[in-house]
This record gives sequence, structure tokens and C-alpha cells, in this order.
Amino acid sequence: MNPCDIFLAITGPLPEWFDFLIMTLVILVVALASLIFFLIFRPRPRHRKHRQHHPREPRKLNPTLAQTGGLPPLREKKPDSPLPP
Repeated sequence: MNPCDIFLAITGPLPEWFDFLIMTLVILVVALASLIFFLIFRPRPRHRKHRQHHPREPRKLNPTLAQTGGLPPLREKKPDSPLPP
């Protein structure tokens, strides 16, 4: 005879509300345990060194083509030279 059969023979079948209560308690215990686990073992934020903010000097921009004298002159086309063997 199976031990479960002996238990059921002594106590009788469990009511439906008792099954619901057991499942609810199991879900709550697992949720609470996972919440505690994630709160304890979560990655800690790294403390960054805070830079002091100084007033910035205006940034110098790269000169435009008009400031540098425009585009360079066009290249002259050279005849293709044969490759050495």
C-alpha cells in the first residue's frame, strides 16, 4: 500500500479551499523569497567622481572653406602607367 493512500484513508480527501490556500501560500513564499534575493544581491551603483563645473571657454570651430581659401585646385589626369611585371 502506498503511504499517500494511507494518509488519505485516515484524513479523507482535502477540501478544495485547502488546495487553493496551499497554492496561494506557496506562490507568496516564492515571490517573497525572490524579492529578498534580488534586493540583497542586486548590483550596487558605482559612485562616480563628480567633476566641478567650470565656465567653459567658447569652442573654436574648424575654419570653413571660405576662410581657408576655398577648394584645392583640380588634379590633372595622368596617363595610366603599366604595372611592372
